[in-house]
Amino acid sequence: MHSSRTRSRAAPECTPSAIFAPIRRPAAGRLNSGVRNKTNSSTFYPTIYRGERISKEELELRINALNSASSTLVELLTQDGIEGAPEVKRRKYVQWSILQHYEVCPTPLMDFTQSLRVACSFALDGATTDPFIYVFGLPYLTNRVSLNSEHDLVNVRLLSICPPDALRPYFQEGYLAGTDESPDDYDSKSELDFNRRLIAKFRISRLAKFWSKGFSPIPRSALYPAGDKIAKLCGQITANAQSTTSADIGSFLQAWSHLESYLMTVARLSRRRVVNTIDAIHAIQSMEILDSSMIERINRLRKLRNNVVHNPLDQKGSSLKEATRELNDLVAKLQGSQITPYAAP
Repeated sequence: MHSSRTRSRAAPECTPSAIFAPIRRPAAGRLNSGVRNKTNSSTFYPTIYRGERISKEELELRINALNSASSTLVELLTQDGIEGAPEVKRRKYVQWSILQHYEVCPTPLMDFTQSLRVACSFALDGATTDPFIYVFGLPYLTNRVSLNSEHDLVNVRLLSICPPDALRPYFQEGYLAGTDESPDDYDSKSELDFNRRLIAKFRISRLAKFWSKGFSPIPRSALYPAGDKIAKLCGQITANAQSTTSADIGSFLQAWSHLESYLMTVARLSRRRVVNTIDAIHAIQSMEILDSSMIERINRLRKLRNNVVHNPLDQKGSSLKEATRELNDLVAKLQGSQITPYAAP
């Protein structure tokens, strides 16, 4: 993963807009999450980049899941005749903002709020220890979606850009921020860490005396209002996403890679040019060492593999588990038969 240009290691100067993020405990918090790395320093990554070490394959899966969720969101908004659906369809940052704010799936954006009252209300909601409020310096928000090339940032004013049926942004005063590059376009993951923009952090008391007559908590019913149509639609996407775990996908892809490796090794014993899995299957067909039913099974699993990679949210965990068992069984049968890379004609 290489960037088309190198970002500055330090955040640019003149970032006057103070934006708050409530943190209740490591890897938690409603609008945002902060964690500590191995050096015990706080890190603030957008959800799609979280994890000590993310492989290229894992990031690709997350990006594909994001793209799948974005497509589903646009489809549901259009089907339900939601006002503003055409604009959401045109702008990927708006799609990502909705998915992030409604906690559907990991995205390249971070949740913030310009309201200290909102930040404190979230941080103290159900807190069992004293929470923290983090203050970040970001460029002034000049438009509904502001692209700032000097800061390598995109800022999304959620209230101004969401469909009218999205009720949460009215009360939460949410903003989203992230890099203005492609999700996988960076040299070092540290470039994406918002701790470069951290101005201050405050520990606040979870005791009732924190609030005063002129500064009262926002009721949970206001932060999460009933009748939010966008929340309902996002809930459908979330339920679909949660039916398949990363572990299910990872196990399936690992099993497929074992079969693919076997097929490529056998196929290269033929005189045909073999570059990819389809070439390998055609070569093996020409060698007449597998019957048509076996070739059909392999092709069906190959198509499923492509669908898993490009549309991970469309898969069901139970189906993937079954397909993984079939792959393992298929590899075992092939390796245990006379059809081996060393016995092939």
